[in-house]
Amino acid sequence: MTASESDAVVARIRPDEIVALTRALVDAPSENPGGTEALAVAVLENACRDAGFTVTTHEVTPGRPNLIATLPGGDGPGLMFLGHSDVVPAGPGWTGDPYRTRLSDGVLTGRGTVDMKGGLASVVEAMSALAPLAAQGRLSGPVQLVCTVDEEEHGAGVRDLVASADTSRDFIGCVVAEPTDLVVVRGCRGASYLEIDIRGRAAHSGRPDDGRSAIYAAASIIDIIRADHEAMTAGAAGLLGSGTWNVGTMSGGQGISVVAPMAALGVDRRLMPDESAEAIADWLRGRIAAAGIESDGIEVDVAVTMEMPGFETPADHTLVTATVDALNSLDAQTSVGGWTAACDGGFVSRDLGIPAIVCGPGNINTQAHQPDESVAVDDLVTAARAYALVALELLG
Repeated sequence: MTASESDAVVARIRPDEIVALTRALVDAPSENPGGTEALAVAVLENACRDAGFTVTTHEVTPGRPNLIATLPGGDGPGLMFLGHSDVVPAGPGWTGDPYRTRLSDGVLTGRGTVDMKGGLASVVEAMSALAPLAAQGRLSGPVQLVCTVDEEEHGAGVRDLVASADTSRDFIGCVVAEPTDLVVVRGCRGASYLEIDIRGRAAHSGRPDDGRSAIYAAASIIDIIRADHEAMTAGAAGLLGSGTWNVGTMSGGQGISVVAPMAALGVDRRLMPDESAEAIADWLRGRIAAAGIESDGIEVDVAVTMEMPGFETPADHTLVTATVDALNSLDAQTSVGGWTAACDGGFVSRDLGIPAIVCGPGNINTQAHQPDESVAVDDLVTAARAYALVALELLG
């Protein structure tokens, strides 16, 4: 890659096109839960076809299509960009219609602007800027945008992707365009949900010893979880620290005058890259058994209802260093770090063996999943320029 080539690619990035596509994607609601991604995917598909990419879609479930858009290159390993089409529900508190994008003082406001339809628009524009080089046969491998459904809930889209992937195609790496403030995130913890159902034995509250309280059993299980959380976090070290537990929901009981015959816990367990949710569930079942909680009328079921794996890419991997170099060349402030959130990149890393990073425009903590979600146009443009330069460095 020469300086003139990189300058030419950067010059082909069109801010107005990024804004227009972001607005079109946001104005096509795709709330999840709801299974309504099809409208937004249709907008993205049309934009990619208009740009000359090869586009395929595959319905994961009716009306919920994954999309793969490819800018062809040579026979060498390619570069993948990964995003998702769904957004969390708008919820209350907005100062305007969340699905009518507003542009004011260089900031786009609307549900999905930062998480992550703006990132998708930046990737499409980066690929468009690379298209002349691809037409000249000057890219050693393809550039591919993968957009999945259901990332915000159960990951049905990425699970389908890795199950049906063409494993004959190699990729140097995968850039997940989630909002990181353009920090190069080389590792993420995974996430898992465990549903714990406890069954006891009802009795009159005037003679509580005649029954077995499911709520008391739930409290003992919470004590096991809390103790393990404290032990893990006390020994946290390295890029990603440690796994964590959080009891997010609790329900139970039949009435105040009845010994509780049932209870339920909804638990979040953040995973380190080498952990699996089923192994964690087995560990918890063992601890419950060892504590004698399941006895004399108490039964406990532990089920994994969601798992998203973590990943960690070496700091000296070419994907990491090329992305840092690209952002530095654009005078964008960046650093390399880890993420407490989880994303679809864990599946691509674990199941397809593709090294992954997360790097995208906007801030997930201060802008995403809240009223008046927004992203700065300058951040979208910088991201598009960086994505194009990373592809040029790795494939040019």
